[in-house]
Amino acid sequence: MNADAPPSRLRLDRAVDCLAVTFRGMTARSDETQCACHWGSEEELARLKVPDVELDPDLLRRTWEAPDWEDHGAVLRRILPQFARALVSGLVEPLFGMDEVGRSFARGHWQQWPTRQTAAVWEFLHAWWAHSLVDPDPAVPVHEVLALCAEASATLSPWLSVWDGLHDNVADRHLAEAAAHWEYDLLGDRLPWDAWDNAEAVRSELAAWLVRCAPARLQAPDVPGELLHRIRLIGLTGPARWEDPHWPNHRY
Repeated sequence: MNADAPPSRLRLDRAVDCLAVTFRGMTARSDETQCACHWGSEEELARLKVPDVELDPDLLRRTWEAPDWEDHGAVLRRILPQFARALVSGLVEPLFGMDEVGRSFARGHWQQWPTRQTAAVWEFLHAWWAHSLVDPDPAVPVHEVLALCAEASATLSPWLSVWDGLHDNVADRHLAEAAAHWEYDLLGDRLPWDAWDNAEAVRSELAAWLVRCAPARLQAPDVPGELLHRIRLIGLTGPARWEDPHWPNHRY
């Protein structure tokens, strides 16, 4: 751990270390099975039943991606220390988005694990999110980390609340970048990522938060005026939205 690192980075490093300690010795169930034709070999499956053995990147990817483990929670506990290190280093690259990773967490039902294990996962997600917001060049874009955290925890509110409490140029720049990424979907009344559940409620919360918070924070000269108009339009409905002179003529 680098003692000269900023506090948010030190917190994240401690959270990753805590996962390593908390989940040391974990394995997949001895009777866990997987499809040799589509997932991998028996030898690879056997590695998940041995604790603390590093997996090669491709095996790690196939393991967290697989949706059909008999005990996804046990498999997730087995890979979490290595998985967390890969996530914060930007080494996990899902095909469609980091919301896929969040759903892998959710399939493990981690919030139902023993208190110490649940607390370690919560702290990891919160520490990673807090650090991403203040990092000028995060390994994973902030909007992707938000989608992961929202899907992993089945809630959006606590993550937006942390962003609310940060008023500096870095957090605001991340907000501008996220808004530019989100505006097309939100103007089409869609959530900008695939949700496990309650997509409409999550979309409504995200849209309302963006309309409420972004205009006052995105006043830097390099923020395009058209982006501010599109955020404003997200707060309108029906003809008031698409008949506005600043409607961007998106096609859905």
